[in-house]
Amino acid sequence: MGSSRSLLIFIFPILFNLIPPTTSQNDGICTDNPTYCWKCSDTGTYTPGGMYQNNLNSLLSSFTTNTEISSGFYNFSKGQDPNKVNAIALCRGDLSQDACHTCLNDSINALLQNCSTHPKEAIMWKEPCMVRYSNNLIFGIEKEDPIKFVPGPNPAKDPAQFDLVLNPLLSTLIEKAASGDSIKKFAAGHATVPGGETIYALVQCTPDINQPNCSNCLTKAVSNIPGCCGGKQGGRVLKPSCNLRYEVSLFYESTADVNIPIPPPPPPPPPKLKTIVIIIIVVVVVLIAFVTVLSSRCVYLRVKKRGVKLEVEDKDNSDEISLVESLKYDFDTIRSATDDFSDANMLGRGGFGAVYKGSLLNGQLIAVKRLAKNSEQGDREFSNEVMLLAQLQHRNLVRLLGFCLKAEERLLIYEYVANKSLDHFIFGPNNLMHLDWETRYKIIGGIARGILYLHEDSRVRIIHRDLKASNILLDEDMNPKIADFGMARLFAVDQTQGNTKAIVGTYGYMAPEYVYHGNLSVKTDVFSFGVLILEIVSGKKIGRFRYGENEESLLSYAWRNWRESTISNVIDPMLTTSSRIETTRCIHIGLLCVQENVVNRPTSASVVSMLNSHSVTLSVPSKPGFHVQNNSGSDMTLVESEESESRTPSVYVSKNEPSNITEPYAR
Repeated sequence: MGSSRSLLIFIFPILFNLIPPTTSQNDGICTDNPTYCWKCSDTGTYTPGGMYQNNLNSLLSSFTTNTEISSGFYNFSKGQDPNKVNAIALCRGDLSQDACHTCLNDSINALLQNCSTHPKEAIMWKEPCMVRYSNNLIFGIEKEDPIKFVPGPNPAKDPAQFDLVLNPLLSTLIEKAASGDSIKKFAAGHATVPGGETIYALVQCTPDINQPNCSNCLTKAVSNIPGCCGGKQGGRVLKPSCNLRYEVSLFYESTADVNIPIPPPPPPPPPKLKTIVIIIIVVVVVLIAFVTVLSSRCVYLRVKKRGVKLEVEDKDNSDEISLVESLKYDFDTIRSATDDFSDANMLGRGGFGAVYKGSLLNGQLIAVKRLAKNSEQGDREFSNEVMLLAQLQHRNLVRLLGFCLKAEERLLIYEYVANKSLDHFIFGPNNLMHLDWETRYKIIGGIARGILYLHEDSRVRIIHRDLKASNILLDEDMNPKIADFGMARLFAVDQTQGNTKAIVGTYGYMAPEYVYHGNLSVKTDVFSFGVLILEIVSGKKIGRFRYGENEESLLSYAWRNWRESTISNVIDPMLTTSSRIETTRCIHIGLLCVQENVVNRPTSASVVSMLNSHSVTLSVPSKPGFHVQNNSGSDMTLVESEESESRTPSVYVSKNEPSNITEPYAR
């Protein structure tokens, strides 16, 4: 592999300078077939033989030799500004790794040949893959331009009937692709036009963009079809962040094909309705609406009487209430499963209640959080967790199975997580439960993917606000699961930051701009994750500890050793020296996450990319936001009232032990 990589790096400059362009205008062109479509940007050029070209050659060659990623998506960077190059490669979702590399190799050669004016930004679409590079940041950003259209050569037999099947087929595929994860957003399938052709279609997004942006990109691409390919049996719409194609013959691997049932169109309305019929319909609709409103009001008053607010700030919560109602468990069932909440089944106790292990009649193990009856704060925590967890489905998040309300009893029923929380393993007494580096690295990656889901891929954008070691549970395979969403804050999908006087979380894990000014964003969780990385790698708590004759926090300790090039001092001595490259890189990523300047911190998507590939170049970190600590030397948790932004917030203080709502972990 090394020799082939060197050969490619050697060949690319020759392609740049010796192969003549195929046309006189190297911008926005598709070949006649069209085998290739490309766009060479005119926003700037680089000097041949310079550092930018060297970085570009090295980066593009890595796409055709890299075997670390088998999903067909590559997003890497090379170099430092102003010669930094960012590049993305995307293969069609059904391609094998070998076919993907072959396509990318052909595309890169064609791109360099046809963009011979040395642009700093260019894109190439080959039928089964795409290559794109730029001197600007392109990761995680939906890009609309440039856009290319490739209409099919033949007309549809019945264009009107064809469109009646094509549009719902593409809508179904868009929903499926957009709901994909950060590794692949791809869907393919077919549907049959009554009495006509079978339409085969696929849609795909670069998986670094989130679900709403993927859906938006593909939906706009569909809206372009009438203008470019209307009435045709096939067509392609090509964009930097997404693409779609449809044909009347199978053009992708049959293993990716799915039959998409298309419901028949509704029958046409009768040509004329008499006035009396219209009046009857209106009266019936009004009566149904009145009964629905009255019933909803009764349900609302009944729930409110029980003392539970099932609402999320600034959200229409009717759908959420319906969802919560569907998850209700019978109280007697849970009482029986926990042996009447016996002390023998208690897993732990926190500021807002206890957690019990239980077993349902079908043998399923559960963890039941029983909120304290006299906990005023617990009402809000209970409401938040029901609304959030019922909608979240990810392998790195604790799954809510249901809940129970009876009189003053408020129970949350979770999946049972076999192992304890992360802090018991990395801060356990005498390292009795020592974790090797492979396990620690898996835990770091899993937490990062869970945070990315909360920030980018869930139905709403969620800021956890209390990420810490005691809120990370470990299953029987030591996979991490983020727990305790009682302090989480919901953002709209297009909202990136907010401000609040309600500062909740745990000192040491909270970002400085949030502690001091109430500024809240996804970077708040990134800061907490950076602290977690440093704790996992070092085996030290965020609180102050003694180093020689000095006492300092983990952040200042890591920063000082970074600046003094003695970073090995930060690494847990229990770890073997064979893992030094990865442990040092993780400390580097951790320091990037805890930078004092919020703008300099990476996004969760960037963090996942850094952890997945060592070829992603890491920038130099700046000074971190240092750990905040009280006079007694113990960490503190604040829980402040959000009922009125004009009030002086009340403060709840506790030591940094298991979180205020005890997490459901086993003993």
